[in-house]
Amino acid sequence: MKFSVTKENYTMTADITIIGKDLFIAITGGDNPHIGTITTLTKNIDMQTIRYPSHDGRFHKDDVLATRVGKIIQPCLPGSCTISAGVHINHISKKQIMVSSQMAQNLGDQISTWLQQNDFDVPEPIYYSNSENPQ
Repeated sequence: MKFSVTKENYTMTADITIIGKDLFIAITGGDNPHIGTITTLTKNIDMQTIRYPSHDGRFHKDDVLATRVGKIIQPCLPGSCTISAGVHINHISKKQIMVSSQMAQNLGDQISTWLQQNDFDVPEPIYYSNSENPQ
């Protein structure tokens, strides 16, 4: 599944891979898409984020986008969710920075609507009980 939004001369995209009931979302865009941050969450577990170092030793700030999307979709999640985020616009303007939050909000809204319209009815995994062992 793929969602996108364009404002101020750049596009931000959310590519979703469904793995059972779990989601992997890659938020990318701009001139140099990358993996700047990884954010994990479930419906009932708070978000956790890892921020990777950028080229100059500072840490990427793309978790701002992932967190915006995550907060919107969290109540609708069928399982776990991992969001990678990496949007880079060369010589970004203040206006482009300002609309990035709105763009992430838009992506979150699109994904939330899609989640509510889809059934993630997959078979539950089967585990051994405490009294059973593999044969």
